[in-house]
Amino acid sequence: MKKKELRIAIIGYNFMGKAHSNGWLQAAKFFDLESQPVLQVACGRNEKALREFADRWGWKNIETDWKKVVERDDVDIVDVSLPQHLHAEVAIAAAKAGKHIFCEKPMALNSADAKKMLEAVQAAGVQHYVNHNYRRCPAVRLARRLIDEGKIGRIFHWRGAYQQDWIVDPEFPLTWHLRAETAGTGPHGDLNSHSVDLAQYLVGDIKSVSCLMTNFIKERPLPGEGAATFSAGTSIGPKEKGPVTVEDASLMMVEFANGAVGSFEATRFAPGRKNHNTFEIYGSEGSLAFDFERMNELQYFSRNDPEYAQGFRTILATESSHDYVANWWPPGHIIGYEHGFVHGMVDFIKAIDEKKTIEPNFADGLKCIQVLEAGVASAKSGQRVNVA
Repeated sequence: MKKKELRIAIIGYNFMGKAHSNGWLQAAKFFDLESQPVLQVACGRNEKALREFADRWGWKNIETDWKKVVERDDVDIVDVSLPQHLHAEVAIAAAKAGKHIFCEKPMALNSADAKKMLEAVQAAGVQHYVNHNYRRCPAVRLARRLIDEGKIGRIFHWRGAYQQDWIVDPEFPLTWHLRAETAGTGPHGDLNSHSVDLAQYLVGDIKSVSCLMTNFIKERPLPGEGAATFSAGTSIGPKEKGPVTVEDASLMMVEFANGAVGSFEATRFAPGRKNHNTFEIYGSEGSLAFDFERMNELQYFSRNDPEYAQGFRTILATESSHDYVANWWPPGHIIGYEHGFVHGMVDFIKAIDEKKTIEPNFADGLKCIQVLEAGVASAKSGQRVNVA
């Protein structure tokens, strides 16, 4: 019997376009789904590059005008894989056209746009999802399970850090990530959006923030045609430079609504750290620690173990009892970065089929941006700021 189809349009085809395409392709191969995802149409501005992308990943059609895409009768889901300053217009139009929306993070450039996006999907009654993919690592889901089961007890501390090193070279070009008009902020909004989402998923809502931001390199060479996005030493044109208008590093302290306290560090100036996304949680009964560069492992300490046997234990989250794992490989056979995307696609399709809410959705995305904006306001004023 032929399965019901959910036809997907992807807007954007670079780094996230590849990750999303792979996710849609793998979802129905490894998970039993009521509906079959179909790669219907890919959209982007460069027709030649778009055609190469579509042919490689198996998208049936291409289109260079996103406004035509969201109005198509043969599209059920719009996958927004664009830079964040473009999310709101596309998502709002897609919602008005009755399409379900799978949106890359951060959800929007600011909370005003995020509110409009949330209002649009609520009015349309469509499914909406913000792709904070780290929530869907089995080890992170295990952390949530241990917290829900009371293994950590009352949570006192969250310590999060997200460190990368890809712009340490002062000759790295002034890409859109380093301009306020297209990125909003630097690692504070990009990397910290993941960390804040994880903190609110695992610990609870954030009540107030105190933040420090700094900038290490004030100007960078303007990018030449075809300059790469994530590697230094790219080919650039004349040594004409432009101002860097986002921060290079952010340090934020927070108070959670439940009384816990936390810290966040986000930087792209940590040599040797390629995608070092970590958190530590300390509670009255135990502690947890996670490092995405060892994403299949969760560190767990229990105060309730006998004193002679106490110590952090490493749990390899690859058993069939761990979320998602039974659909992949036998125990001990680890999964990777791309699997978090697959898990997001699977849960999104199930939410559509079962008419159930998925998280993080646009309401969660808005809350995350409100925390980040409070951080920006704190850094500017030097004062502690309550979250809206």
